[in-house]
Amino acid sequence: QVQLVESGGGLVQPGGSLRLSCKASGSIFTMYVMRWYRQAPGKERELVAAIFSGGTNYADSVKGRFTISRDNAKNTVDLQMNSLKPEDTAVYYCHASKSGASSWGQGTQVTVSS
Repeated sequence: QVQLVESGGGLVQPGGSLRLSCKASGSIFTMYVMRWYRQAPGKERELVAAIFSGGTNYADSVKGRFTISRDNAKNTVDLQMNSLKPEDTAVYYCHASKSGASSWGQGTQVTVSS
């Protein structure tokens, strides 16, 4: 099973940018579909972006602003977030899945506020 550790969260003003990173260890990283989820206070956890062998997909709310990428040599998956909005405020979680098994990171807080 893979272990995941996120980093890169913080406080940013509206219109700003942040880059989240997720470091994986403990298994063959290339075999996993990697996703970023987020959960805002009082709301359900939602899928933000995914990256897999066939490409990527994004939630409609972040299309054109967020970009997911992975570096299989470094066992990392990043989420570049541009043009951030207050509604992007949430805890962001990295998720890995393969053949029915899945792992979650501990989450990193992103706060968009002036």
